[in-house]
Amino acid sequence: MKFLKARVKAFEYAFTGLVQGYKKETHVKIHMLATLVVITGGIFLKITPTEWIILIACCCIVISAELINTAIERTCDLITLERNSQIKYIKDISAGAVLALCLGSVSIAVLIFTKYVF
Repeated sequence: MKFLKARVKAFEYAFTGLVQGYKKETHVKIHMLATLVVITGGIFLKITPTEWIILIACCCIVISAELINTAIERTCDLITLERNSQIKYIKDISAGAVLALCLGSVSIAVLIFTKYVF
């Protein structure tokens, strides 16, 4: 029973993190809005189940990466708020990872949706 309670508590913490990310982080809101656009487009265009799997995976990966990027940036800010070239590098690299995932996800969405639109 203790194990189950601990798992429920862990889920509560994770859900709180997702909600806090949405409330406090502009980029998380942007990614969630993009997810809503993708879902709406998928429903309207009646995409295939395989395309749904691919697009949902892309959206989840991008949102997860943004949350991880936020955690990295906030952790760096706890270390120092002063200008630091190593901290800048860490923040730039983690932001670059999110950008790479976003560009890949947009490319996938364009490839999927293009055949329905044209």
